[in-house]
Amino acid sequence: MTEITDPPLPERPRLNKMFRLQWEPAQEAHVLLYPEGMVKLNQSAAEILKRCDGERTIAQLITEIEQAFGEKDLRDPVMGMLRTAFEQDWIQ
Repeated sequence: MTEITDPPLPERPRLNKMFRLQWEPAQEAHVLLYPEGMVKLNQSAAEILKRCDGERTIAQLITEIEQAFGEKDLRDPVMGMLRTAFEQDWIQ
């Protein structure tokens, strides 16, 4: 039996050039704009994607998110969001 595994996330994720992250006053939220439309983000997703600049490692990103939200052990939720962003091609 063959085990199915997820493809590895990039060590230093960055936003795909086809997407633009910005604050949208009409939505009162950060959004990802792309040629076919827009994705409205919640606060935590926006904070994670803001840090996907190709410079920070995933470990650095997790540490920054934990500090920003004053929480510990946010690795699993951050990794879940990064996995979703990778699968949606928002990050590379």
